[in-house]
Amino acid sequence: MIKRIGVLTSGGDAPGMNAAIRAVVRAGIDFGLEVYAIYNGYLGMYEGDIERMYRKSVSDKLRLGGTFLGTARLPEFDQEEVRLKAIENLKHFDIDGIVCIGGDGTYHGAMALAEMGVPTVGIPGTIDNDIRGTDYTIGFDTALNTAVECVDKLRDTSTSHHRCSIIEVMGRNCGDLALWTAIAVGAEYVITAETGYKPDELIDSICKAAKTKTHAIIIVAEKLVDINELAKKVTDETPFEARTSVLGHIQRGGKPSARDRVIASEMGYKAVEALVNGEIGTCVCIKNDKIITTPIKEALEGVNDLEEKYRVFRIINK
Repeated sequence: MIKRIGVLTSGGDAPGMNAAIRAVVRAGIDFGLEVYAIYNGYLGMYEGDIERMYRKSVSDKLRLGGTFLGTARLPEFDQEEVRLKAIENLKHFDIDGIVCIGGDGTYHGAMALAEMGVPTVGIPGTIDNDIRGTDYTIGFDTALNTAVECVDKLRDTSTSHHRCSIIEVMGRNCGDLALWTAIAVGAEYVITAETGYKPDELIDSICKAAKTKTHAIIIVAEKLVDINELAKKVTDETPFEARTSVLGHIQRGGKPSARDRVIASEMGYKAVEALVNGEIGTCVCIKNDKIITTPIKEALEGVNDLEEKYRVFRIINK
């Protein structure tokens, strides 16, 4: 029977993580559990950086971006001896269940702990939306809105100076953020790992835009192409002068959107409920607007299917 649980955030921070932590703490207390903070992710578990939390511990945390528990990457966590030491620290505090909030790497760590007998439940917290088992991850909506707001502002300058703005957003291995941003801002072209990149098609799209508009927008998922070389190509082969912008980590920051706060709160409660019900190695997902749990392994499997949204993009933005 679960009596004490720990909660950690790992990997890249995402807006809404604090809302999820808050929900875990308050739901845990409501279930009659003691709840412990594990600071700085798996590194804190390994180093024993753990302390008990109370309702007051999470007061006024709902609206804050980032994660007040801190986060760190610990590649060595894939080594059994490192995990054994981390588990010893959990035993020292009599912690018998863990909620792990994060993305792909966090989930693999949670699976490894579960295989060693530690009850674990994952909550998807990543702006990339790259956990295939869930329709949305915590932080994606906020990051999307941040990207859209930035592109809208860049469009004003592009229009004034008759330019093409080439904007790099995060999500190298998952094109959701790039494609959703491209649809939301009316971009002429989008480059993601899933949709690919055809230079001639891109140039044709920009030249068509030049006939009816005084600006053009290209959205690129990070590190897929050299955007400076692309800017030179666009400048040389289209009527527009191209300029580049890299949004970078600004997309991770800021207060979480209302949607992220609500999803995070629901997922936090569901994670505690899952532990209380004896689930091990599962994660919380949102599918068709319903909060469910599924084995972590299944949630990580599959491919990112953007075909339907990409079809919509091609039709309405050509």
